[in-house]
Amino acid sequence: MKDHAKPLYTFDLMPQSGEHPVAGNAYVGCSGWAYASWKPDFYPAKLPAKKFLEHYSTRLNSVEVNYTFRSLPSAAIVQSWLAATSESFRFSFKVPQRITHIQRLKDCADAFATFAKSIQPVIDAGRFGIVLCQLPPNFKADAQRLESFLKETAPAGLSIAFEFRHESWFAETTVDNVCTVLQRYKAALCVAESDELVTPDVVTAPFTCYRLRKSDYSQKDLDAVCDLLRKRALTGDVFAYFKHEEEPTGALRATAVLEGLRGR
Repeated sequence: MKDHAKPLYTFDLMPQSGEHPVAGNAYVGCSGWAYASWKPDFYPAKLPAKKFLEHYSTRLNSVEVNYTFRSLPSAAIVQSWLAATSESFRFSFKVPQRITHIQRLKDCADAFATFAKSIQPVIDAGRFGIVLCQLPPNFKADAQRLESFLKETAPAGLSIAFEFRHESWFAETTVDNVCTVLQRYKAALCVAESDELVTPDVVTAPFTCYRLRKSDYSQKDLDAVCDLLRKRALTGDVFAYFKHEEEPTGALRATAVLEGLRGR
C-alpha cells in the first residue's frame, strides 16, 4: 500500500465531569466504490476494476459498504477488502434489508448475529467504522420496537447509526423519546440530508454519522461540511458519506471535503 488516506484528527481533550479524555477521528467517503463510470475524473482511465478500492483508499479514508444490504460477504471477499486498504482505512456497513425492510427490526437477534459474524474479520483487524440501519420510508416512528431491537442486538457490541426516513420519527411528540432510546444504547441518529428530508442534528452516541445526499453542494456548502466535521471530531469519531452515483460527483465532493479538512 502507498499514500493511503490517514485519519484526520486525534484530540486528547481535557476530561469533563470525571470523564476520560476523548479521541476523535474524521472519516470521509462515499457509499460504494465499484464504478467504472468514475473514470477518468476520480479513477485513472486505465485503472482495472480490481484496483478500484486500492486507489479509492489513497484519496478517501472510509467507505460505506452497500453490498451488505442485499448479500453477506464471504470471508474471501472481506479479506480482499482488507488487503486492498491500509490500517487507517475504515469500513462501515449497511444492515441487511432482511432486518430493516422485511423483518422491520422485529425478532432480529439471529439475523443480526449472522450479519455481525460476516464482518467480524474487519472488526478483528480494527478496521470497523459503524453499521447503518437505514429504515424504509414507510416505517413510521416506533420507539418501543427501536428499543427492543437495540436490546437484542447489544451483545454484538457494534456501533449502530439509524437513518429514519419517515417524518414521524422527528415529530415533536416522538423525537425526544426516540433520542432518549438511542442515547441509552449509545446508538447514533444518522443525520441524513437530501432534497426531501433533513434530519435534526442531535448527538446521541460517542460517535456521529452524516449521509450527504443533496443534489447540489456549492463550495460554501462543502466548507460548512468541513466546519461541522471539525467540530464533531472534537468529541468523538465522525463518519460522513456522500451519495454514490454513476457520475463521480459524490466521490469528488468527498475528496474536496477531506482536502479541506487537511488544509489543502
